Amino acid sequence: MSSEGKTKQAPWQPLLAELVGTALLVLVGLTVVVLMFGTGGPGAHAIPDEGVRRLITGFLFGSPGALIAISPIGKESGAHINPVGTFGFWMMGKLKSRTAIAYVVAQLAGAALGSVPLLLWGSMGKSVAFGATLPGTGYTAAEVLMGEALMAFLLIAGLCIFLSFQSLRPHTPALFPFLYTVMVYAESPVSGTSTNPARSPGPAIISGEWNGWWIHRAGPPIGALIGVAGFSE
Repeated sequence: MSSEGKTKQAPWQPLLAELVGTALLVLVGLTVVVLMFGTGGPGAHAIPDEGVRRLITGFLFGSPGALIAISPIGKESGAHINPVGTFGFWMMGKLKSRTAIAYVVAQLAGAALGSVPLLLWGSMGKSVAFGATLPGTGYTAAEVLMGEALMAFLLIAGLCIFLSFQSLRPHTPALFPFLYTVMVYAESPVSGTSTNPARSPGPAIISGEWNGWWIHRAGPPIGALIGVAGFSE
């Protein structure tokens, strides 16, 4: 399309898209967590096996990200909806520093806004800290940090691989549901499977549960750095 035929994008549009996209990701994804694992929720009654519930939760948690990516909201900004993705694109030189910082601020604000409606789940939501990512019982801080770094590495490596091949690139959003199915199943008992430094503060704010908060800020960027170093072009 010629430049005359394109509608010029206002500077605030991608930032609004990141805010709204991250808010939707958190609201829908953590609603699934509450329904599946909250005390008195339908998940445990319908699916007694916790491992199966983790698999289903992972798929359903990754699906909103895929849908956002192919929606008009996602097309405005590229649907990062995760500081790790923004960090990865910045490291690859595909995003200016000022834009990357603005994206992350929008993502953090969106996650906080998207968490507020979770309060409507009341005691059921409170029983799982409204989906806050907390270190699992019996795991050291080093193990939880390593788990978060590994999950973020897999996320960024998968993105780099899909984006590197012309034939795979259009199907990149389809990666998320299946990747999160595996990651949530394997990692949620260890760290809560954040992989997203914006996703974690939202439910922490409304629940007051900040245990291990630094791990979910430090681990994903470490994994992203290794993923970009190993798989980017």
